Amino acid sequence: MSGTEPPPPQHRRLARPVTSQEPKNERRFAGIAVSGGVAIGPIFGTTEPEATITRHKIQAADIAAEGARLDAGIIQSRKQLGKLRARLGVLPEESQSEIAPLIDAYIRMLGPSRLVRGVRRRIEESLQSAESAVVSEADAIAAAIVAQAAPGLPAEDMAGLRRRADEIREIARRLVRNLTRAPFRSFAGLPDGAILVAESLRPADAALLDPSRLAGVATEEGGADGHTAVMLRALGIPAVLGAAGLAHAIRPGDIAVVDGISGTVTLNPAPPTVAAARRAVTAFARERQRYARLRRLPAETEDGEAVELQANLELPIELPLIAQSGAVGIGLLRTEFLFMNRETVPDEDTQTESYRTIVEAMNGDPVSIRVLDWGGEKEIEALTNAGLVPEIADANPALGVRGIRLLLRKPELLETQLAAILRAGAFGPVRVILPMVTNVAEVRASRDILERVARRLRRRGERIADKLPPLGIMIETPGAALSADALALEADFFAIGTNDLTAYTLAVDRADADVAALYDPIHPAVLRLIQFATEAALRMRMPVSVCGEMAANPRLTPLMLGLGLRSFSMSASAIPRVKQAVRMVEIDACARFARRVMEQSDPARIAQLVAEFGQPATAVRGD
Repeated sequence: MSGTEPPPPQHRRLARPVTSQEPKNERRFAGIAVSGGVAIGPIFGTTEPEATITRHKIQAADIAAEGARLDAGIIQSRKQLGKLRARLGVLPEESQSEIAPLIDAYIRMLGPSRLVRGVRRRIEESLQSAESAVVSEADAIAAAIVAQAAPGLPAEDMAGLRRRADEIREIARRLVRNLTRAPFRSFAGLPDGAILVAESLRPADAALLDPSRLAGVATEEGGADGHTAVMLRALGIPAVLGAAGLAHAIRPGDIAVVDGISGTVTLNPAPPTVAAARRAVTAFARERQRYARLRRLPAETEDGEAVELQANLELPIELPLIAQSGAVGIGLLRTEFLFMNRETVPDEDTQTESYRTIVEAMNGDPVSIRVLDWGGEKEIEALTNAGLVPEIADANPALGVRGIRLLLRKPELLETQLAAILRAGAFGPVRVILPMVTNVAEVRASRDILERVARRLRRRGERIADKLPPLGIMIETPGAALSADALALEADFFAIGTNDLTAYTLAVDRADADVAALYDPIHPAVLRLIQFATEAALRMRMPVSVCGEMAANPRLTPLMLGLGLRSFSMSASAIPRVKQAVRMVEIDACARFARRVMEQSDPARIAQLVAEFGQPATAVRGD
């Protein structure tokens, strides 16, 4: 096997020792850490034979036959996905819950979906072969999804767009392979304790992996936000994705160290590197034991101050990770996922079922549901088709019709969502969050709609809670933060969205490389806005939480506590580290630290103070 070509199928198992006496030098590849842990083992390289597609026109007389080929390919693909879903029974329960919803989504996309309708149209109108039509339609849909990315789009929305595009490409890939009879990737012969190396690993591939046999995973392609990364984390397999050049550098008999903490892959590690990796394996195992203990311990400071740690939820498949994290509820449920990959707006019953599933899964812990946060930079086909949003985005979408502004212009959209939330609230505690609020009139108008919808549901005989859910607002603009004292008279709680608040305060788009370095959440202006909003809420004795990257950063936890915050919402994976930070400090010390920070006007000095206060200690305080 050459150093520039992927290994042929007959050489997929690379754990055999080499017969050549050629020395092997240590080589290190940098990638993206997506699943924690360190693994050492022999490499198992695998490739997927490329599906050959001949783009050609068909005769009009062949349209029916080509449609029949497409139908056969769809049936075969659905059977494969059904078998894959059935196989999930051998995986850990949390992994099953993570992967099964995605496979179900693939199966639905093989029904009367936009993709399948578009493929049939290309066959009938453009006389394309079935496989050509699949590729063309999938490329067009994926490109349209990615094109929705615009300056100022939050990182989580960018990640969502990439996932949606990948889902379309993945189901198209499966269809094409069945249409062309191209073989799929095989993991037969994977030796115990091996490191799987590939150019890429798709979600359906990850579903085939046995975490009890596999030591680690490394690929040339992929990132931290994709479904594959989420699945590998659920499986608990140390993994590094996006390690450029790795798959083409491996040789038979190579061994590797995969460091899913630092994001590095080392081929043929020297003895000192192996020794260090073994120490890291031991250290990581101890750390996991500490975090397992943390899950059962309360989130409280050394002097007994209770702190609420909740999780953000973007997709239902993240629910198992939330359960494992020890979160005491969902502090921010983003509802945009319900409106994606659809041609029509989800009706009340559809939304109710989705919210109810999440509420019931939380088993009595509160769920804070943010109503649709929509802006001109995010193209949702269902909203465009319904005439609810314009086809052409605003010239400056970050300052245009988005969030609550759209919902109050199109109250039918808000009424349907509120009705679904109220109905789901009969099965567990829920709260409603309004996005992008900037004045009290928006809160008053929204509350009027909530009360009107509740009256209508009761007249209809629907089961809803006797008491309406709390109605809160996101504090994510300087205007909202500076008028927090007035907003606190109208809202039931605040959720401070630090990502958007930082961007709007500093006029910085993190996606713009020219100014990204200016994005600084501990800039004194941002901190003062957080302090002002927090104090306004505390004076009214109303709940206030912080979400976004600042909530998930354990180095900032003492500062946030010192400013008076006692509720944090973050990604599930960040909760154990933030809990550890909470349990290693005292409130008085945090308050003194915060006062010292708020006296500063130089961001560099603030960063220095944060660093000097120190990261959380590694020991876990027991009861």
